[in-house]
Amino acid sequence: MTINQDRDVLRQHALSVQVEVERHRATIVLDDPEHHNTVPFPARRVLRQLFEEFGEDERIRVVVLRGAGERAFSAGGNIAQFLENTPETLSELAWNVGAPERCPKPVIVELKGFAFGVGLEFALACDFRVAGESTLLALPEIKLGMIPGSGGSQRVARIAGLGRAKDMVMRGRRVPAQEALAWGLLTTVVPNSELRRSVDELSDELCALPPLALRTAKRVLGAAYEAPLHAAIGMEGEAYGRLRSTPDFIEGVHAFAEKRPPRFPSLAGDGEVVRQKR
Repeated sequence: MTINQDRDVLRQHALSVQVEVERHRATIVLDDPEHHNTVPFPARRVLRQLFEEFGEDERIRVVVLRGAGERAFSAGGNIAQFLENTPETLSELAWNVGAPERCPKPVIVELKGFAFGVGLEFALACDFRVAGESTLLALPEIKLGMIPGSGGSQRVARIAGLGRAKDMVMRGRRVPAQEALAWGLLTTVVPNSELRRSVDELSDELCALPPLALRTAKRVLGAAYEAPLHAAIGMEGEAYGRLRSTPDFIEGVHAFAEKRPPRFPSLAGDGEVVRQKR
């Protein structure tokens, strides 16, 4: 049995999962609204395993991450647990939180209310951040005598720039959605009432695109963080050449020339809806 099918494990870690095979989508829910969907240390390991499973599941083309309830995506971690773990354990947390970034499928995070601490760090590791207008982003660890430890400071600096990262991290400042959008930390901001529909539309849009091309684009874009410009451009060129001979690309060229919507071969097939809930 996989983690996403083990209801006891999911319930124990305040998580729930919905797999919609016919929509080729998996949704992971932080499911503890009474505590603003805080993410305890053990739950981070389970979240990593879920992203790894869905990354290998050929039925799934898109993964969505959201929080239960209306008040928060996630208010962060369980603060008391920081004193219960060794420095070695704490230093490994970034690997679990970076799982959405390593997942080969597109990952969308749906944000509303609080997106603080490790909640924001998970969101920053996702590919698309769709936020309701009430969303507040923060890395408040400095107010506890700590700094972000799961990639938050580094991803904000790379996405929004060093000056804005210092403003956010060194002050523990809460950044409202529209300001975060201007910084590049969010993909889009919509009215709260339209949030779920906007995420569904983006998910359906991505599911209609060729999976191999999407996976390749995500991998090549990820190289922008790690590689010098000349090396990243070389990787892009190599990937471009490999996609040249794929049936999806051939169909895309023919469809463009014939002025019709493409019928990508890799998108053939239907499925049934399977649900796993708390």
